Amino acid sequence: MAELFLVAGLGNPGAEYRQTRHNAGFMVLDELIRRHGADCKAWQNLGEYAKVCLQGKDVLFAKPLTYMNESGRMVSSLARFFKVPAQNMLVCFDDLSLDLGHIRMRASGSAGGQKGMKNIIELMGTQNIARLRVGIGPKPAAFDTAAFVLSRFSRADMDALSPALCKAADAVESWLADGLEKTMSRFNG
Repeated sequence: MAELFLVAGLGNPGAEYRQTRHNAGFMVLDELIRRHGADCKAWQNLGEYAKVCLQGKDVLFAKPLTYMNESGRMVSSLARFFKVPAQNMLVCFDDLSLDLGHIRMRASGSAGGQKGMKNIIELMGTQNIARLRVGIGPKPAAFDTAAFVLSRFSRADMDALSPALCKAADAVESWLADGLEKTMSRFNG
């Protein structure tokens, strides 16, 4: 069996959350799915996934359709079933501490307050999972954090975010083709 890779994009399901800041991870996956003409299938009532050949590798694109805080249920279930080791996983999600339109890739670490990533770390039993963070900040002082991340992007914000989503998809492709170190030096600058 060929070595598999898993790329998960985090967000919240449902029309009421579409185009919200917390769904930036979904948006990255949507761009990858669009680019590669992937067809998604349901996964155990926990989400949807597509299997593609990308950069000469078999890759699973995963979108947990649980709510953000339970993203690990789908990701860990899919990883265990397909025997994807943590070092072959990449999780894409929003990051309030990065300015809108910036992306940053890391090899491992804590969840940094991102509850979907926290749940994945807990259920996978390791922090050694690569992550690609998409900036949605800064949060205006008057906003509650939860209200801000669940707010929709304005048209101007989407204009700033759209190139970042393409750049994030490029970074995923680079990670698959060239590995983590080269990708971090190329995209974290």
